[in-house]
Amino acid sequence: MPSLTQSPKFSIIVPAYNAAHTITTCIHALQSQINVPADYEIIIVDNGSTDNTIDLARRSKVKVIHQQQKGPASARNMGIHAAKGSILCFTDADCEPTPTWLSEITAPLIANPDIAGCKGAYSCRQPELIARFVQMDYEDKYDTLQKYEFITFMDFYAASYRRQTLLDIGGFNEQFTAANSEDREVSYRLANSGHKMVFQRSALVYHIHTNNFKDYIIKKAKNGYWTVHAVRHFPARMKNDSYTPQMQKIQIGLMGIFLIAMSVSILLPSLLTVATAFAFLFFLSTLPFAHKTWKKDRTIALFSPFLLALRALALGIGFTYGLIRPLPSA
Repeated sequence: MPSLTQSPKFSIIVPAYNAAHTITTCIHALQSQINVPADYEIIIVDNGSTDNTIDLARRSKVKVIHQQQKGPASARNMGIHAAKGSILCFTDADCEPTPTWLSEITAPLIANPDIAGCKGAYSCRQPELIARFVQMDYEDKYDTLQKYEFITFMDFYAASYRRQTLLDIGGFNEQFTAANSEDREVSYRLANSGHKMVFQRSALVYHIHTNNFKDYIIKKAKNGYWTVHAVRHFPARMKNDSYTPQMQKIQIGLMGIFLIAMSVSILLPSLLTVATAFAFLFFLSTLPFAHKTWKKDRTIALFSPFLLALRALALGIGFTYGLIRPLPSA
């Protein structure tokens, strides 16, 4: 990391909670960035960890801030206010940025003053089936993002933004207390305010994806729940958020109709034919993903109908729960 002889131009903000097993790797990767056009600082915001995350971060000689556990939105806001850089870069404590991540994630903002934010991408080294499927799912979404000149959705596991812009909109909404919920809401709010954001696929961070069925279902159900509350504020994003493939929404609908038809068929056996028809339609909807994935991972391609059904089911459950359960208070 360059020596900070003057105020840094970039500030890297990393919220962390019980991240002792990954924080050192994350910090080391951030300290080893190359081709960086300006000085930068690293800020670890500990979100009430009960392990030795703080001790490990301090040993790495980076700036460490501690707060009570309030969620990643609060931690990111604390980092924004503590930062000295005019461009803020975000990643997570379980990420390992590649050596050129910082230069890649900031390049669009340096090149064009009209660009307010930039989103990067995940990569993965894991061998487990679910983790590989998660990565292929992200790759499919990245293909969708690349079709747009400007995007309306940013994950802050790999992102950069102008500090003043985030301050102007009031930072992250701290009612969104779960991980991977606050970034959806703030990106919708930023896009709705007319700020231009772009996707930079080359700004890569390695991530440890969910690698078992139970954790995957829980995570996707939570995503569905928090998505409901984000789109309630910005209903236009239900139709198009530049990130979610339309086929995913269709699959959630097909899965819902299939489950309803199967349930009612207990009383009305004639509906079993309807359920079968929608199951077949769902299978047909998975073929484009399977075809695309075949070139990268044939095992995932073969299992994709089942895995996509699992995704649709979990997201649908979370989405339905979000419709009936109010947003928790901050």
